[in-house]
Amino acid sequence: MTLDIYKITSGFPSEEKFGLVNQMRRTAYSIPANIVEGYSRKSRKEFLQFLNIAKSSLDELKYFLILSFDLGYINRETNSKMEEKLEEISKVSSDE
Repeated sequence: MTLDIYKITSGFPSEEKFGLVNQMRRTAYSIPANIVEGYSRKSRKEFLQFLNIAKSSLDELKYFLILSFDLGYINRETNSKMEEKLEEISKVSSDE
């Protein structure tokens, strides 16, 4: 998913480089980074806290995809594929 976001945002207008592109990329890589960091913690409570942070980032990324679609930066097919991926990731994180 993170690699997909990097590929998708590489086609965004250059004026979005320090705006939407930067925000989407940071959000995308923070999801797995928080899961990894939480997993490395010693307690279940800390792990769950980091999963919560990852879930919040996932929800934020969902919004950025909607915004990108509304702005015409991504097409409907790309938006739908990414929504499906994010939904699948969301299901995995809610199983915990």
